[in-house]
Amino acid sequence: MTDFAATKAMFDLPDGVIYLDGNSLGPLPKAAGDRVNDMMVKEWGQMLITGWNKAGWMALPTGLGDRIGRLVGAEPGTVVTGDTLSIKVYQAVASALELRPDRKVVLSDNGNFPSDLYMVDGLLRSLGPDYELRVVAPEEVAASITEDVAVLMLTEVDYRSGRMHDMKALTELAHANRVVTVWDLAHSAGAVPVDLSACNADFAVGCTYKYLNGGPGAPAFIYVAPRLADRARPALSGWLGHDAPFAFDLDYRPGSGIERMRVGTPPIIQMTALSAAMDIWDMANMTDVRAKSIELTELFISRLEATCPELELASPRDPNQRGSQVSFRFTEGYAAMQALIARGVIGDFRAPDIMRFGFTPLYIDEQDVERAAGIMADIMGNRLWDTPEYKVRQRVT
Repeated sequence: MTDFAATKAMFDLPDGVIYLDGNSLGPLPKAAGDRVNDMMVKEWGQMLITGWNKAGWMALPTGLGDRIGRLVGAEPGTVVTGDTLSIKVYQAVASALELRPDRKVVLSDNGNFPSDLYMVDGLLRSLGPDYELRVVAPEEVAASITEDVAVLMLTEVDYRSGRMHDMKALTELAHANRVVTVWDLAHSAGAVPVDLSACNADFAVGCTYKYLNGGPGAPAFIYVAPRLADRARPALSGWLGHDAPFAFDLDYRPGSGIERMRVGTPPIIQMTALSAAMDIWDMANMTDVRAKSIELTELFISRLEATCPELELASPRDPNQRGSQVSFRFTEGYAAMQALIARGVIGDFRAPDIMRFGFTPLYIDEQDVERAAGIMADIMGNRLWDTPEYKVRQRVT
């Protein structure tokens, strides 16, 4: 069984703070600072460029990919880290489209993260006027998987409400219609059990700075199913995705398997911080994480609904239909969240009226939930949010 008391002790959490925003940026692993310092001083500082060989920097993208792969049900050698999530979305969708050259439609839903839609819209505009990004309501996705669709691109867990798509069922339906699937796991990896292999997913992407605690700007990852790994052409033909990057051929020749999905130079400092976080995740079993997450979210919902009638649950009530977050609607949600933060309970806000709270059992326990709910009840019951300073919108909400 996962020892959550042990994992909590491995995070650098500020005194007096209850951190319910790991769904946006995970907290700092205590070991990360020393790990990064050692890398910079002993490796970069002393080895200089020889660190690519001596310190194994070049192998970090796939090494970390396999460690992340364990958490998302990916076969060994099918996940690589590097670049940003937006870049990985572009890569995956572009490669998926080429697998269905007779079709021109990418299907998504309006619960998808806007950046994913922006990237695909830009890609399709570059490909020409015959291509279409078709966006429907989440509940209309299944009925919209028709024979003119080339790619189904969905975020498994809705970033606002936490509502979950049924990856297995939708992937099966997509394949029955010869549609290639691209799943965004930004709010899934480290939050809920994922089994890309069992679901027969084609492509998946995700980030590591949320539940995986890699830090701000931590690299993204991409998964390609083994049956497609040597067929998918990388639209971004980066030199590290070349079959022999240090041969410096002028003509691009894609590498084998997941290696071809590498693009630019890997961010070694960020990957070093991520490796410290993955040491903690290596201690965790996702079945245990999910069970504890449901306990914590159910407790939070019951406490807030009993004491804060002004709040409306925006997440699915059935815990099996939501990720590891809980969202509530409140007209003055931004101000209420600022009041909470001022009292040491950190969540975040998503327009127009969503207050989001993420629950990661690796560092959140029942006592944290009880305290957070009590503070929320005080703020709502005494209208402590209703002050001008809490209503001034900051750049990051």
